[in-house]
Amino acid sequence: MAVQSLLFSLAAATLASTAAAATSGEFSILAMNVAGLPSILNSNDVPGDKATNAGTIGTYFSEYDYDMIHVQEDFNYHAYLYATDDHPYRTATSGGAAIGSGLNSLSNFDWIDFSRTKWATCSDASGADCLTPKGFTFMRAIISDGVYIDFYNLHADAGTESGDETARAANLLQVAEYIDTWSTGNAVMVFGDTNSRYTRSLDNITVFEIENGLTDAFVQLEHSGVNPTVEVDCDNPSLVNNCETVDKVFYRGSKALTLDATYFNYESSKFLQANGSVLSDHNPITVNLTWSVGTTLRQSGFWGGPHGTWFNDLDSIPASPKASVLSFSGGSRLDAVGLTLADGTTFSHGGTGGTAVSLTLGSSEYWTEAELCQGKYSSETRNFYILATTSAGNTLSAGTSTSDCSTFTAPTGWQIVGFMGQDGDEMDQLAFIYAPQ
Repeated sequence: MAVQSLLFSLAAATLASTAAAATSGEFSILAMNVAGLPSILNSNDVPGDKATNAGTIGTYFSEYDYDMIHVQEDFNYHAYLYATDDHPYRTATSGGAAIGSGLNSLSNFDWIDFSRTKWATCSDASGADCLTPKGFTFMRAIISDGVYIDFYNLHADAGTESGDETARAANLLQVAEYIDTWSTGNAVMVFGDTNSRYTRSLDNITVFEIENGLTDAFVQLEHSGVNPTVEVDCDNPSLVNNCETVDKVFYRGSKALTLDATYFNYESSKFLQANGSVLSDHNPITVNLTWSVGTTLRQSGFWGGPHGTWFNDLDSIPASPKASVLSFSGGSRLDAVGLTLADGTTFSHGGTGGTAVSLTLGSSEYWTEAELCQGKYSSETRNFYILATTSAGNTLSAGTSTSDCSTFTAPTGWQIVGFMGQDGDEMDQLAFIYAPQ
């Protein structure tokens, strides 16, 4: 954890010092079940040696250079897959079959707050889904300075027996509820092996659309936004895109970030053995997306550690906001932060300890800069100190400064009007929300 926190600090400090951050861009993703169960357990109807196939897949990952790759069933041939891939950021394996989840990510983007979650419900009705701790992973990827997307990788329960469909619906709902808790207000992408189809209503694959406001890139780009009602299975390899597989890609933007899927394709013909045979029993999916930061709301980078409860003021900020009162509390560490907007909207996060201080801003005065300092307490990284500076040069501070600090400055003509991060009795992690002055 100490190494992860150090890497996060270095990455955040680098981003914070970037002179001219990008405000728009594009990236590509790939979802692929790599059929990495031991051959003795499941051949996946894929010819050839699985270790060799894994190495070939990794070579293609490097060649095509997708920006974010989620793999499933990455079990016993993981080392061969990674040996031939050169993405700079990759998750560590959680183990082979019966030990790990088989879920990994390979990326051109760094990330913070990575976690693995096991399914609360599984079924062996038509297979051995309970043999290994399948589930989903979460990471908050750093696309650019102040540009974050919450990425979820999942592998749901397989099979079509009633027990399988009950478990699978529970799996998808578990992810949807996690998004509601840990990705409130954020841009989100969910992709992987859902083992679900729109024509199987008991799967409840529409839960991401209904519960989380996510868009299926396949439905959007290949079905004119209408969920399929007739099952059209894909061949493997698939040479058309209008058929449906159980591997899916969902996404949404936020008030601070616009996301739009522009391209969808089954990459089957790019992932073949030298003799033309497939490398997996699943068609890999790629989606290209464009992004742009908000014109009315944006966010800063994060400082502190991924502990406590997630909060985000983004969806509660009114039109044309302006900070009127800043309110902090601190002592040995930073206990709480808060502010009141000119229209009376109030935000408060953290605990009740520390000494309270406040600053009332003038009618033409804006909160434009914040310094945060972090440190270790009970083996966890959290914020120890905050120093706010206004456009008039007034300051307000709370907590105790450390040697590990970063300064977040609103873009020219913008101001700080809210917070996002994680809290408990104190301020664990913190970022700021910007709006035009």
